[in-house]
Amino acid sequence: MHRQKHGKANSTVDSGQAHLRFAPTIVLVVTQNMALEMVIASQLSDDRIVIESANTESEALEHFMAAHPRIVLLDISTLGATLLETLVNFDPATEVILINGTNSVDSAVSAIQQGACDYFPSPLDIGKLCLRLSGLLAEAETRRKTYELDTELTDAYQFEGIIGRSPLMLELFSKLRRVGPHFKTALVTGETGTGKELVARALHNLSPVSSRPFVVANCSALVPTLIESELFGHVRGSFTGAIGDKIGVFEYASGGTVLLDEIGELSLQAQAKLLRVIQNHEVQRVGSPVLKRIDVRIIAATNRDISHLAAEGEFRQDLYYRLGMVEIKLPRLADRKEDLPLLQRHFVSMFSHDYNKPVTGITRRAQICLARYSWPGNVRELQNAIGNACMMTSNSVIDVLDVPEHIRNARPGSAPDSRLLSFEESQNRHLLHVLQVVGGNKARAAEVLGISRTTLYEMLARMDSEETSRKTLAMAAAAPK
Repeated sequence: MHRQKHGKANSTVDSGQAHLRFAPTIVLVVTQNMALEMVIASQLSDDRIVIESANTESEALEHFMAAHPRIVLLDISTLGATLLETLVNFDPATEVILINGTNSVDSAVSAIQQGACDYFPSPLDIGKLCLRLSGLLAEAETRRKTYELDTELTDAYQFEGIIGRSPLMLELFSKLRRVGPHFKTALVTGETGTGKELVARALHNLSPVSSRPFVVANCSALVPTLIESELFGHVRGSFTGAIGDKIGVFEYASGGTVLLDEIGELSLQAQAKLLRVIQNHEVQRVGSPVLKRIDVRIIAATNRDISHLAAEGEFRQDLYYRLGMVEIKLPRLADRKEDLPLLQRHFVSMFSHDYNKPVTGITRRAQICLARYSWPGNVRELQNAIGNACMMTSNSVIDVLDVPEHIRNARPGSAPDSRLLSFEESQNRHLLHVLQVVGGNKARAAEVLGISRTTLYEMLARMDSEETSRKTLAMAAAAPK
């Protein structure tokens, strides 16, 4: 049966008030060697650790599923190595360390490839093992702080439902704040999936007519022969099938905002009528001589180059100039990858709630996989990918195998980065690239880089610390003065 050995109490009293500390890390020791179990328990006396033990595979699995330990010490000399694969597949966030294995490089590499985070051959060096565990505890604390900071930043860097903290997005938010209260027409451009409708809604919400209707008309989805009827309305008998009067989008939205999505698909004839609406604030139903006065704000959105279409005669230049009085260009996700962690956290939280599944995050190797992808479908593709991964995972965290296959197998983009990088940044990028190639296998990465695993862990910890510091400074800069 498994036994439990508790560390120190996990609460302290300060100035007469009790302050609960964070729960200690559970370390599961799986071995049939009682003497080894006692030595490990005595050496790992730490208030950050609770030692649990199991003596058989069935006990280990039962306890693993009940307690979800963050670290497992698996004695490979007395228990089968098949347990490793089972534990890693059940919860990829768990760090499994194999101990008392053969003193063989092939055995170590094989163990790491199967998902172990480290391998200690026999005779076991308790000192090195304790040092490794201290490193894992430090990494866990860094991840915890980063998780909390990411959660805070997700809230802090939401602007009208749009998430971003990159310079490009902060500049976009600033422009929306300035334009929103005053615009009458606006043109929103950007690739598919960049969030053009979210930006249009933000403009509407920031305008004086935010309580009035916001109506979306997708020009590419409207039947060409009926597009004028949909936008401007028609009267009974104006064409075959017009069995009654119909109000158009502009009349319905009068007093509010109309979003004309995919404006580049609008016919030249419909463009002429739209120009009249903008210039005269009047709309004329199909088949009617009557002009109706309207007051509506118009936002046009497109993923096409309207200026090029206008130059080629495929789009009215006068309409382009009218709409383009305020043009808002949205960046590609590939140009603002600083926002990936925030977006990932937001979508994980969203789909965890939608699917009623306790998915709490993404493993580091899965984050590396997502970061190297070019995201041609932009934020919409990321949302779909995280939604798919949340649906597929059977664990509390998304791992590489939960990521859609086409993203998992994608090669990093070959386009060179024109920015000049510091030596340290180049070094960090190369380290991350090697980690990507070896699937997040830190031992293998250290071997390829020709450095010790300790040095590799120190470099990763320093990168995490620098990222956390940048986030803290960003939050301080965004805080109200």
